[in-house]
Amino acid sequence: MTTAALNSVIPAGRLTWRRSVLAIFAGLLANAILSTATDLLLVNSDVFPPLSEFGSFSDSMLLLALTYRTIFGVLGCYLTARLAPTRPMTHSIALGGIGFVIGVLGALATWETWTSWYSLAIIAVTLPSAWLGARIAQTH
Repeated sequence: MTTAALNSVIPAGRLTWRRSVLAIFAGLLANAILSTATDLLLVNSDVFPPLSEFGSFSDSMLLLALTYRTIFGVLGCYLTARLAPTRPMTHSIALGGIGFVIGVLGALATWETWTSWYSLAIIAVTLPSAWLGARIAQTH
């Protein structure tokens, strides 16, 4: 079935809604894959200890993780904004909101596990990263 034929069968609102969900999911997935792959690369390169020993990470290791996770957050939100069918900033901020909730839940679940500044920093950079990703997408 061609796209034109599909568009005549499926209402436009449903297509927009699906594209919105896919745009947000794509940004979330890109962020997760990039972060996990970098974590594993740094463990395999002996920069980080095994992830099971996350509580033993030094502040400098956590700062490195915060840095690349922030960059990947911006990239994920950029991707979401580029794929959004309309209102790219809204989609990017929606992804940032999801990241914010995940960050808060992660902080609550692991508060006693490692330095609390890292959990708070992850939460703090989420929405600004979403805004920046969308702004970059809007300028290209």
